Amino acid sequence: MLELLVQREVLEWIVFSGLVLVLLTLDLLVFHRHDHTPTLKESAGWSLFWISIALGFNGLLWWWLGGKPSLDFFTGYLVEKSLSVDNVFVFAVIFRFFHVPIQYQYRVLFWGVLGAIFLRLAFVLIGAGLLSNFHWVLMIFGFFLIYTAYKLARHANAEVHPDRNIVLRTARRWLPVTRGDHHQYGHAFFAREGGRLCITPMFLVLLVVESTDVVFAMDSVPAILAITRDVFIVFSSNVFAILGLRALYFLFAGAITMFRYLHYGLSAILAFIGAAMIAEYFYPKEVEHYLPTPVKLGIIAGILTISILASVLNKEPESKTPGGTDGGP
Repeated sequence: MLELLVQREVLEWIVFSGLVLVLLTLDLLVFHRHDHTPTLKESAGWSLFWISIALGFNGLLWWWLGGKPSLDFFTGYLVEKSLSVDNVFVFAVIFRFFHVPIQYQYRVLFWGVLGAIFLRLAFVLIGAGLLSNFHWVLMIFGFFLIYTAYKLARHANAEVHPDRNIVLRTARRWLPVTRGDHHQYGHAFFAREGGRLCITPMFLVLLVVESTDVVFAMDSVPAILAITRDVFIVFSSNVFAILGLRALYFLFAGAITMFRYLHYGLSAILAFIGAAMIAEYFYPKEVEHYLPTPVKLGIIAGILTISILASVLNKEPESKTPGGTDGGP
């Protein structure tokens, strides 16, 4: 019986890894082989495509593993997809700071997503390992999520400053950077100048995007671990949300400030999940009974719906573009 269980788990990872590899290969070499400026219609189509792929995989989980893992996956996917809205805002500021032409932004986000996948896997394995060996980590994660929720609500409209990124400052100091910009080297990350290999400003952008995802992972991974401890479900729901992040960025980057109350909704979701983790530490049986996954899903979906409706019904008098400090590489 144990051998069959291990074989099933290995097969899960093989099928999932193969699917992600095929999707990423097609995305880079076929669907977006040439740099171009995505239209709103195109971005909407790709958003629906990635959501459909995630829901299709969710259906496969339902058929393969049953209703509980499938529902856990969907809840985790919804949480991660919601938190991705913050990524959209920050990416818009980063690209604006570096003056990255819109036709090159998709390429940067592609490699950023690839790096984020490996980063999330490390975070998931570390987080799940800590929770399985040290029960008190539940409280640490719970308080951390509540603190993050407080910061998100308090600084919902705070500006982002890519020039203060420690990875960027370190790279500028220790690595040779080309004098040529995006107009000269396009989306290339490396180029030769003066007989030596240098990194381009585009590579600096990628470093900032990757380092920024570390902060996002610290929020999203504990949030999904509050829903399920199944490493495969946590990681796969994270990855499918990340895969659709690029299309979501091009769909909402220009209109993100329309959802003025969404930050508060995300803050409430993080606070709710954090409180649930703390309660689980003290009353595990009661939380399992009164807060099963369907109830968590309903509360999360309800908070999202209220914050989106409030944003739509109570718009700001003047439209604003995402803030940030203009500058250069």
